[in-house]
Amino acid sequence: MNAPAGSPYAVVVPTVGRPQLRACLEALADTRGPGPARVVVVHDRPGPDGAPPPLEIPDRLRSRTLVVAGAARGPAAARNLGWRAAGAVPWVVFLDDDVVPGPDWGEELARDLAAAGPGTAAVSARIEVPLPADRRPTDWERCTAGLATARWITADMAVRTEALRAADGFDERFHRAFREDADLALRLLGGGWGLVGGTRRTRHPVRPADRWVSVRAQAGNADDVLMHRLHGAGWRARAGERLGRRPGHLAVTAAGCAAVAGALLGHRRAAGWCAAAWLAGTVEFAAARILPGPRDRSEILTMAVTSVLVPPAATWHWLRGLAAHRRVAPARQAAPPAHAAPAGREPAATPAGAA
Repeated sequence: MNAPAGSPYAVVVPTVGRPQLRACLEALADTRGPGPARVVVVHDRPGPDGAPPPLEIPDRLRSRTLVVAGAARGPAAARNLGWRAAGAVPWVVFLDDDVVPGPDWGEELARDLAAAGPGTAAVSARIEVPLPADRRPTDWERCTAGLATARWITADMAVRTEALRAADGFDERFHRAFREDADLALRLLGGGWGLVGGTRRTRHPVRPADRWVSVRAQAGNADDVLMHRLHGAGWRARAGERLGRRPGHLAVTAAGCAAVAGALLGHRRAAGWCAAAWLAGTVEFAAARILPGPRDRSEILTMAVTSVLVPPAATWHWLRGLAAHRRVAPARQAAPPAHAAPAGREPAATPAGAA
């Protein structure tokens, strides 16, 4: 990577010490084009003494890299710590620690930033998720592939520092890598900023995961409740997000609970109908996950078991979110840019990956 030139920028990478970080930093160091003025790696799993564990930093980046210890409060808090430590640069590029910037990423980023008008708050990258060529993708691989069409994800997002200050950064009530980017985007759009899709390309390989990853992912249902409280019922349409299967998960869980309650109370006929509804819903869910996949023994077993566990897990986290976020006030929109849109008009957002 060449010495910094063009519009100065910093790169912020939150990490929990995953081995993929090395490939991310190596690709960043090797890419052609203007380099970052500063790289801030926020290690969100500090050691017992509070200091970040040693990390392998490429020689080409070492003089410009600052490693700071996070507070283990999630990526939103880590990114806030990172951009505030980045110094006086007009742009901050947030990268996940498991992405791989492309060989021409620096040049493409320079063009993206040069094309951004003064009212543009953020420029997203085009995320590419490589999938196996010799078999159908697993459920986890298909879920990861959804990042390629996600609208505003911080896997690779360049944000104007002025806009970050206007929005007071990321909302640190989002403790997981989920919805904190959509929340920031909606607050910026609500303040009159524009968000556009860029031309640079970044790979997001599928991380290794155990068979319970889909069950753990249901914690995001609580984050959806927080989004509803902050941005109202129409937040999904504005953020380009789908509702997904939660209504079905709630119905299947209710049927299962009703079947157990009916059996305990001696209402066998009602319990039988409810059990049949639970079984039908569970089988349909499992089939919807198995049929597009490789259909090998391991994947079928994983889908069968987790299809039983995912609906109650989703329901539990949704109810937990309703309780935890019941008093959350609507979000404060970001302060408008100097060249704000006329009152009452929200600037159009160009979807990520659009030409």
